[in-house]
Amino acid sequence: MNSNLPALSNEGGLSAYLEQIKKFPMLAAEEEYMLAKNWKATGNVKAAEKLVTSHLRLVAKIAMGYRGYGLPVNEMISEGNVGLMQAVKKFEPEKGFRLATYAMWWIRASIQEYILRSWSLVKIGTTTAQKKLFFNLKKIKNQIAPQSEGDLRPEHVTEIANKLDVNKDEVISMNRRLSGKEFSLNAQVGEDGDEWQDWLVDKELDHDLKFAHQEEMGQRQNLLKDSIKILNEREKEILYSRRLNDEPTTLEDLSKKYKISRERVRQIENKAFEKLQKHMLLSAKSKNLLPVN
Repeated sequence: MNSNLPALSNEGGLSAYLEQIKKFPMLAAEEEYMLAKNWKATGNVKAAEKLVTSHLRLVAKIAMGYRGYGLPVNEMISEGNVGLMQAVKKFEPEKGFRLATYAMWWIRASIQEYILRSWSLVKIGTTTAQKKLFFNLKKIKNQIAPQSEGDLRPEHVTEIANKLDVNKDEVISMNRRLSGKEFSLNAQVGEDGDEWQDWLVDKELDHDLKFAHQEEMGQRQNLLKDSIKILNEREKEILYSRRLNDEPTTLEDLSKKYKISRERVRQIENKAFEKLQKHMLLSAKSKNLLPVN
């Protein structure tokens, strides 16, 4: 299946790749269903290839959402394509969902795993606080210093370090790593004057993505609501304060409130998070909400 897909070898060939995948038609629901049934029943590779190629634009669209992490877009698309192929292999059309809705989970998982692998390779960080810094720096930076470029001002570094409970050097280092060149959605693709945002806008894909996002959010909220009950009141409050609020409470503030050390607060936070995560994962698997390898 993989050998017949459009090639994506380097950043210079990205525009050509985007032009290629635009040529693959979207599938009507009935055609998609028949192709998926054919692939599942007979192993017809041509049917699988058509399912994959008709969703390559979906992969590119999702990958573009991760372009702020300073990693090559072409590599994230390639990883997303691997996830798409896994989704096609395991897709069960009888359940009534469109392939785009199901594949989105696999695509995102593959891209996120690539980001975390790359993050580990360059030693961006291993602690919970450093992970939080990696995934939240841009959001907080845009809140306190919108449209800023280059190094952060000292007062902004201090504010971010306090919000996420990391030292200032980590904030400075992470900001520099994540300040790599990003692709503009207004950049021209090919010679026909199209911009990336032109071909990325696809009403059918947007509808499927919106439905999948809503469904995923509802499932997560229900899992969280059910699983949070296993924590005691102190664990709940610390976890909410540290991980579930838009503006995390500092360890210092919580240590004063509960009259315990900062390290003890951190231990309670981590233990509560592990308990919650384990319970949510088991619940999700029992309800068939996660793809099974």
